[in-house]
Amino acid sequence: MTQPAEQSKADHSLMKILPRYTFGMGDRFGLQGEAQLKAILEARSQGIDVYPVWNKSNREHLLIGTKPPSLRIEADRAVEALGFDGPYFVDADHITDSTVDPFVECSDFFTLDVAENLGQAPQNFENRTRYEEALMDLGTIELPGCASSIVFDQDSAHKLVNSYGKAIEAAKDLYQKIANSKETPFAIEISMDETETPQGPKELMAILCLLSLEGIPAQTIAPKFTGRFNKGVDYVGDLTQFEKEFESDLLVISYAVQTFGLPQSLKLSVHSGSDKFSLYPIINRLLKKHQAGLHTKTAGTTWLEEVIGLAEAGDESLEFVKTLYGQALEQLDSLTAPYAPVLNIQKDALPSMDEAQKWTSESVIRLVAHNPDEPLFNLSLRQLFHVSFKLAAQSGDDYLKLVEQNAVTVGNRVYQNLLEKHILPIYPTS
Repeated sequence: MTQPAEQSKADHSLMKILPRYTFGMGDRFGLQGEAQLKAILEARSQGIDVYPVWNKSNREHLLIGTKPPSLRIEADRAVEALGFDGPYFVDADHITDSTVDPFVECSDFFTLDVAENLGQAPQNFENRTRYEEALMDLGTIELPGCASSIVFDQDSAHKLVNSYGKAIEAAKDLYQKIANSKETPFAIEISMDETETPQGPKELMAILCLLSLEGIPAQTIAPKFTGRFNKGVDYVGDLTQFEKEFESDLLVISYAVQTFGLPQSLKLSVHSGSDKFSLYPIINRLLKKHQAGLHTKTAGTTWLEEVIGLAEAGDESLEFVKTLYGQALEQLDSLTAPYAPVLNIQKDALPSMDEAQKWTSESVIRLVAHNPDEPLFNLSLRQLFHVSFKLAAQSGDDYLKLVEQNAVTVGNRVYQNLLEKHILPIYPTS
């Protein structure tokens, strides 16, 4: 197989090169930077060569009332306080052309969200032709370890360009906008996961080919896997199927790096990666087998540990959690609507407010902490708390004061959760 026609090489001089293992950490209220970094440092002391990426989306900033530079400040302060001397990154998460501007100066990692353009053909007719020719030039690809060949013919090239062409155009425009505005190197992630249709090895190969054709030096890519990646809870789906997909994607990325001139640091990214406990042994084993890299993106799991930590502290902090839950029940539909594709809340499984008034510190921990072996663990309750962070933001300084008053209890929960439930199971040791 020959190099695709007119294949261009991405400008790697603009890249801030990502290490092999990176861990994306969300922190809704910007209070857990040190606790999160402590988890990274402890994992590194145990032989896992992982590096931190702090991520926060425009939507989260708007709901909480923060500004993009606040995340840079949090990350820099944590790094200075703990004396971390390795690379670290600040991610403008799920950024679009209309929201990127305030993130440009303070971010050095940009997750390009092209979801609204998926399923659409290129707007530029010349791009349609170029894209289809590039894919047809791929011909038949045999990947070592893949059971079947990946075949690109005229019909499949046409369908793939109609599905991903506009998204590639959008990614190019957004990347170029950032490149034209930044004076320092940065890393690019491409988010293709927020769609109903999973992407197999053929789709991923086509996407990577076209990203290279347009000179986009993507270092991580988040495809859509089969199954459900619901917020804050475990994976729902066929584990055998996921394992096949994940391994195939690793093979595709290896091939794409060698063939398309994409960065050597290119790796898979798993979005909504928090609390997917059943997937972690599979991911760990395959990363080790193929000596591959990984970026995992978590967000709400830290906020949930703050809620649980407040409940654990008791007294007025526990009462705040009960009040928060009451407000969440009243606003259930509006809170969950924006996240409907990644939630599975059974309303009849949610405790009544009368039941919630009787909660103790222990009962909240048993109900909400993600322990699948706990008989009282309530998936629906945990997911509702996951999307209720804006209610805490609306409390003014009340929530922030309670978290700061109980910083040790809350911080320990954040640290233990990221280290023991996430980082150690996901990433292989060196």
